[in-house]
Amino acid sequence: MDIIKKTKSEATKKVDAQRNKLIALSHKIHENPEPGFNEVKASKWLSAYLETNGFKIERGICQLPTAFRGSYGNGRPHIAFMAEYDALPEIGHACGHNIICTAAVGAAVSTKSAIDQFGGSIVVIGTPAEEIYGGKSIMAERGAFDDIDIAMIVHPSTSNLASALALACISLEVEFIGKAAHAAALPQEGINALEAMILSFNGINSLRQHISEQARIHGIITKGGDAPNVVPAYTAGSFLVRAIDDAYLEELKGKVLNCFKAASLATGAKLKYRWKDYYAPLTINRTLAQAFANNMRALGREPQPLPERGFGSSDVGNVSRIVPTIHPEVAIAPRNISLHSSEFAEAAVSKEGNRGLLDGAKALAMTAVDLLADKDLVRKIKEEFFGTK
Repeated sequence: MDIIKKTKSEATKKVDAQRNKLIALSHKIHENPEPGFNEVKASKWLSAYLETNGFKIERGICQLPTAFRGSYGNGRPHIAFMAEYDALPEIGHACGHNIICTAAVGAAVSTKSAIDQFGGSIVVIGTPAEEIYGGKSIMAERGAFDDIDIAMIVHPSTSNLASALALACISLEVEFIGKAAHAAALPQEGINALEAMILSFNGINSLRQHISEQARIHGIITKGGDAPNVVPAYTAGSFLVRAIDDAYLEELKGKVLNCFKAASLATGAKLKYRWKDYYAPLTINRTLAQAFANNMRALGREPQPLPERGFGSSDVGNVSRIVPTIHPEVAIAPRNISLHSSEFAEAAVSKEGNRGLLDGAKALAMTAVDLLADKDLVRKIKEEFFGTK
């Protein structure tokens, strides 16, 4: 075990040696926020950093121009660090993806000597469009994780956690088509598509009282009309439906859709809808999470107990169906700060944000050393994974 401790120490020192470059890269990505599937700069900068440090780079994998794969080594286990680098509309990196991706490349570069010593391989998989489009779900369907043994990602947050638990989620795009008319002179000639959308919201609000406490339904009107004196002939909305598991998600989908169907029937507006961008519930590999938790403690971060319920959703859940996976979190802001807020965006480039970046990279690298050096640990992780399928 002394050799493992020594190799971990070497890995953390290599993260420290990259400190200035990693922070600069994180801040550059933060200053240049790019929405999902448009992360041209971030993808270029991250893959170039890996290539400069001896990684073989494949760009545009899975027919996604901003996805990439950086590889070092060719043995087993085949360990993947997942990188996210898309930003949110308007508020930029308010989920701290600049930290996620930079921690992934920093950890990978710091693990090279462990690969040389123990064998195995490290892969950084650049996964675009987590926030809205579920890029990992597309990549999982297209085989990006088929040759991976274990996958990890570290996410900034307001608490330290060895793995998050995420809800199943699916998006719903809705349109109502009505008939325009003068809203004062001839309202009886119109079919009000906006009223159909408002009735749908009211139906969903009534439904919320009668769903599981872990389920969530929320949405926005993306098109509400053109002028207040014209009966709106067209409205559109975007909604998310979340549940603890696939079975309840399927049940909830029917109930949500009935709210829109009822509004269509009541107003006469034609309903069009499309379900898309499915995020699977995240299955925590507890053996892997425990190994990560031990390394968090060694860095002075005491992780919270593993959660019994999920709140948000992530396309990491789709990966967890294919390979043993964890989604740890490192605290970079107080608990009264919400993710997806301008305050959290500021935290992502703060002193604590930089510390979270470096500690996240170290914990990933240290856990990778455990996996590369301890074949019995890998066996236990896989036994748990296949036992839960």
